[in-house]
Amino acid sequence: MARKGFIVAITSGGPHAWIMINALREQFGDFAVIVEDGETSEVFWRRRRKLLGPMTVASMQAARLPIKVTKRGTDAVIREMIETQGLQPNPPNDLPLIRVPSVNSGAARDALQTLDPAAVFVVSTRMIGKRTLNCVSAPFINYHSGINPAYRGMYGGYFALANGAPQHFGATVHLVDEGVDTGDVLYQSHLEADPRDNFHTYLWRLAAGSRDIVIAAMEDALNDTLSPSRVDLPSKQYFAPTLGGYLWTGVSKGVW
Repeated sequence: MARKGFIVAITSGGPHAWIMINALREQFGDFAVIVEDGETSEVFWRRRRKLLGPMTVASMQAARLPIKVTKRGTDAVIREMIETQGLQPNPPNDLPLIRVPSVNSGAARDALQTLDPAAVFVVSTRMIGKRTLNCVSAPFINYHSGINPAYRGMYGGYFALANGAPQHFGATVHLVDEGVDTGDVLYQSHLEADPRDNFHTYLWRLAAGSRDIVIAAMEDALNDTLSPSRVDLPSKQYFAPTLGGYLWTGVSKGVW
């Protein structure tokens, strides 16, 4: 059982999630990591169709083809970031993982209650429901690849550049509530994209430049000095780009 003062992380995995978790491990030592099963593609797109409509979702799915085409050459950019910035995008071999079907499952809540952490770090999970948020007294603190509240949801870095707002290319660490990236802000990073970046590298660029704000937020949580605030920006949630939107933005603005 974990002692008070320990962190627990919850994630569904992915390179930018492990970059953050490994950065925290270097700062605070080993801690428990709860890994939820990711949603199947079928469930994900069915939920999107219900929310956005079949035509919009069909266009989002069609956009995956030109997005895939732009991947050429980005592996070298990613390798360079890993090497020059010391990124660790893989789960450590020596780290025991607690597997659960969902962050909202009884198994996840049981694990959290047993571990009894001082703070819960959240990165790359489905929305967390009220029962899980209230199952322990610790704050849930999320890393989001976008500037809240203007770029809630998915691909915040890409959409900031697509909207001609490079000043909002950055990330947010915030308290988790029941909304989509609507919790009070703890820290934000404001970064610059590399001219070689595109849809495949933005998440890496944001993660590489935002480890410090994740560490700062978790230090505050452990020291009981969290200072949440609201950011005065229009609030909007983004999803995946549509085919027309992606192609138009790429051709007209050079943002791919």
